[in-house]
Amino acid sequence: MATIQGVAPSMIANNLDPAYPTHPGEVLKDEIAYRSISQRQLAAGMRVSYTQLNEVLNGKRPVNAEFALLVEAVLDLPAEPLLKMQARYNMIVSKRNGKFLEKLNKIRNAAAMF
Repeated sequence: MATIQGVAPSMIANNLDPAYPTHPGEVLKDEIAYRSISQRQLAAGMRVSYTQLNEVLNGKRPVNAEFALLVEAVLDLPAEPLLKMQARYNMIVSKRNGKFLEKLNKIRNAAAMF
């Protein structure tokens, strides 16, 4: 890896993966707490079940495009950054999944023959 002014690219802050990836639900949870909105109020406003909202806020369910657009409609938060945050979260979690990495390495080895 080439260095930039003596610093390896893998050591530049913007290139580092966080120790604990942030699920977009955590950000939404903070936002609704800041606005003093209850989860039940938000779920009703979004016309989703309380369970669905709670699972997203607790990182047990991913934010999909429809959910992000509902958040945008109710809280006036842009949907796209939430989706990008979810994609980044998914990438980091996948890169740390041992079984998946094993599979990925086998595929890379097999693909090297092409």
